[in-house]
Amino acid sequence: MSRPTPNRRPLSGEGPVILHSATDPRWLPLALERFDEVLIDHAHCEKKAAANALSMLQVYPDLPGLPAQMARLAREESAHLARVLDLMAARGLVLGKDSGDPYAQGLQKLIRTPSAERKVDRLLVAGIIEARSCERLSLLAEGLEDPALRRFYGELAQSEDGHQSLFYRLAVTAGGDEAAVKDRLETLLAREAEIIASIGLRAAIH
Repeated sequence: MSRPTPNRRPLSGEGPVILHSATDPRWLPLALERFDEVLIDHAHCEKKAAANALSMLQVYPDLPGLPAQMARLAREESAHLARVLDLMAARGLVLGKDSGDPYAQGLQKLIRTPSAERKVDRLLVAGIIEARSCERLSLLAEGLEDPALRRFYGELAQSEDGHQSLFYRLAVTAGGDEAAVKDRLETLLAREAEIIASIGLRAAIH
């Protein structure tokens, strides 16, 4: 079976993490119709992104460049969370408990166990999540009617695009062999496409 042709994300840069499958075109109408649900899920995503950055800093403090980058990333993701919470408050929404994300959970299961491989995979999975987030936030920026929301999601999409490049660079630093890291990334991206297809349509960022 031939590998699917990678799809470029809308409104994003030319980062190294290029998704193998585009989001189903039915996702955006669903997300716009049930935007309150998407907004709540988005807040949980930003919360987990900030927590993941701090976890990386805790577990891999010796990786060159990672501590300062993850400290900045945690601060940025926390600021995004605060902005999404403000949007929710304006709409009378409550965050509530996190019901879990089958997309992220599926990707986490692909992470290898040995410490060296685990480090590379954690960074690559984080980059893939940022790349998919970039694509979805870009779609929202195109589809929302409110100019302020369009601008907000456009800014976030550009930010996520930078994050996926950051995680890829750190994975190369951790792995030492860029060709091997790229090969692993392509394997993970192929599995990511399968996970997205298996989950189906959800009023959520992933």
